[in-house]
Amino acid sequence: MTDTPNIDDALFPGIDPDRLFARVPAAHPPRILLLYGSLRVRSFSRLAAEEAGRILTRLGAEVRFFNPSGLPLVDDGVDAAHPKVRELRDLVAWCEGMVWSSPERHGAMSGLLKTQIDWIPLSEGAVRPTQGKALAVMQVSGGSQSFNAVNQMRVLGRWMRMLTIPNQSSVPKAFQEFDEAGRMRPSPLYDRIVDVMEELMKFTLLTRDRADYLVDRYSERKENAEALTKRVNLSAAT
Repeated sequence: MTDTPNIDDALFPGIDPDRLFARVPAAHPPRILLLYGSLRVRSFSRLAAEEAGRILTRLGAEVRFFNPSGLPLVDDGVDAAHPKVRELRDLVAWCEGMVWSSPERHGAMSGLLKTQIDWIPLSEGAVRPTQGKALAVMQVSGGSQSFNAVNQMRVLGRWMRMLTIPNQSSVPKAFQEFDEAGRMRPSPLYDRIVDVMEELMKFTLLTRDRADYLVDRYSERKENAEALTKRVNLSAAT
């Protein structure tokens, strides 16, 4: 069962327990970035994200929010030098975990949250800004409970090569769940957000120091080795 002639043995050393388990953990607080998907004055996706931020802070995280107001549409004649785009990308590079909180609109995540994700590149230079970072997804709805938005965000998280945690939050009839001060009322729905943030912190702490190794892929090592071989051979020929 170990006969694998199509695998390059030099690029397939097996699992390295030292890299997987023995690293000294980082001492700084986990860095969590929160994105929300509505610019309304009373935005329930923002209010839910703020509740999540409070819980994360109590758990010991360093929390930052990105305010999407002023973020341009992708491909609207704007390049990545735009200050709001640069701010978003800098925050993504800074963080070790993320929370995406979106309203459900027409059975889907909001265009505003999708625009934020679309501005995050799959690669920037030799760095993949989101690869290996933990992700929690949340949605709020005006009607009955739904999971359309969180399911979409899970697909996007996988596409961005993030480690999306198993738990998630969906808040139905969100207008009933927040008081006049914008704080979420006690309920099983609030408890679920506590659960999700607790789980996000655990996954972030478990993975942040070994994220590069967790997402290190044989196919990419092979591709890089082939590219290096071609470059060396080309240099030798010239």
